[in-house]
Amino acid sequence: MAVGKNKRISKGKKGGKKKIVDPFTKKDWYSLKAPTMFSTRTFGQTLVTRSQGTKLASDGLKGRIYEVSLADLNQDEDQAYRKIKLKCDDVQGKNCLTQFHGMDFTTDKLRSLVRKWQTLIEAYVDVKTTDDYYLRIFCIAFTKKRANQIKRTCYAQSAQIRQIRAKMVEIMKQHASTCDLKELVNKFVPEVIGKEIGKACSGIFPLQNVAVRKCKVLKAPRFDVAKLMEVHGDYSEEVAAAAVDRPEEEETKEEETKAEE
Repeated sequence: MAVGKNKRISKGKKGGKKKIVDPFTKKDWYSLKAPTMFSTRTFGQTLVTRSQGTKLASDGLKGRIYEVSLADLNQDEDQAYRKIKLKCDDVQGKNCLTQFHGMDFTTDKLRSLVRKWQTLIEAYVDVKTTDDYYLRIFCIAFTKKRANQIKRTCYAQSAQIRQIRAKMVEIMKQHASTCDLKELVNKFVPEVIGKEIGKACSGIFPLQNVAVRKCKVLKAPRFDVAKLMEVHGDYSEEVAAAAVDRPEEEETKEEETKAEE
C-alpha cells in the first residue's frame, strides 16, 4: 500500500451528519379570497415559503390556480356538481386575491346525463367579454321524447342537430359579448343561458338537461389592481391568516434540533 494514500481512515465520513430541518418552519399561511360574485369570501388557506433575499413569497403565490366546488363557495349543496377555478392575481398582506379562471362539471354529473336512446348535442364558441376577457364556452344538450310519444327512441336528424348547434352558438355569443366577466359568471350559476337555448330550440326538437358545461379563460387582459379591487372590496380591517396548530410531537422534535445546533 502506498504511503499517505489512506489519510481519511481516522477522520470518519466526509461532511458529517446533516441536520434535519423541518421545511414547514420556513413557510407562512395565506388566506384565499374569492371574488364578490360568490357568497363565501374566504374559501381556504395556502402555504408558501417565506420571503428570503430576492425570492419573494408573493411571486410564489401569484399565478396559482385553485379548484373549488361551487357548493362551498355559495353554501348550497345543490350546486356541488360545478367546479370553479380561481387564479391568484395579487397578494395584499396575508390575503391572496383571486379571479375567475374557469368552470367545469364534475365527471359524475356528466356521466349521469348521458343515456341511451337520445341524441347528445354539443357546441362551443370563443367570445370576448366587454372587459377584454377571451373565453371558450362549451354547451351540452340532450333530446327528449315529445308528449304522448310511444316510440322508444328520440333521435334528432343531422339537419336538426346543425340547426340546434347554430342556435346554441348564437345565444352564447349574444350573452357573453354584451356583459363583463362578473355578470357572465352570475349567469352560469342559475343556468340562464341553458334555459334560453332550451326555449329557443323547442321548435326544432324538444331538449332536456341543457347547460353550459364548461368555460375556459383563454386570455385575460393586462393586470389592473383597480379592477381587481372592484371585484373584491376592501380587506384592510380583516385579521391576517391564523397560524395552524401543529402536533406537540413535531414541536418537541424542533426544539431538540435547535438545542443540538
